[in-house]
Amino acid sequence: MSLVRRESPASYRNGDASLPAIVLLPGVYETWLFLEPAASRLNEAGYRVFTVPELGINKRPVPESAQIVRRRLADLHREHGINECLLLAHSKGGLTGKHAMLDVLLSQKTEMKSAPGSETQILGLVAIGTPFAGSIYAKYLFSRTLRHFSPTNAVLVSLQAQEEVNDRIVSIYPEFDPHIPVGSALVGARNVRLQVAGHFRSLSEPVLLAA
Repeated sequence: MSLVRRESPASYRNGDASLPAIVLLPGVYETWLFLEPAASRLNEAGYRVFTVPELGINKRPVPESAQIVRRRLADLHREHGINECLLLAHSKGGLTGKHAMLDVLLSQKTEMKSAPGSETQILGLVAIGTPFAGSIYAKYLFSRTLRHFSPTNAVLVSLQAQEEVNDRIVSIYPEFDPHIPVGSALVGARNVRLQVAGHFRSLSEPVLLAA
């Protein structure tokens, strides 16, 4: 696997069109570069990899971020002809990804938000170190953005209660995550607990990249 960082996410757009595209969803206060080790490995395996520039450093509330992701998927469908994708997320990005999947499901049921085929279909979500059940430390943090990860936050509680898309989620997480002491297991998902440590450091661990 290449260890050389690329300056632009556009360099990852080339690949095998028969494979679903990969869309990166970084965590709060993160950019796509946090997921670059995985992006590089996947691109070398033939996958086209795209980012969501409009997320910025992902400070917005999860529901708003999810709508930004959906608009990006519509752009990918229209501008690049991409019909299917997998979301690859870290931390808060996993919450955003699940919310987007639930939004799509609701749209399909109500036929109100989008016409069939107007955006790239989300086949599934691979979430790394995502606080699906929140973090007990969140309520002690100064930042309002980080306090949204409290286990009692209404958005998180709602996301936990909605299990319709969980069977299309793979949750990968370290055995020790100092930011998420309860872990990232999600009911109904494929949960992969790895013998690595660290919320951020694990992103470049060979065992995690292999998973």
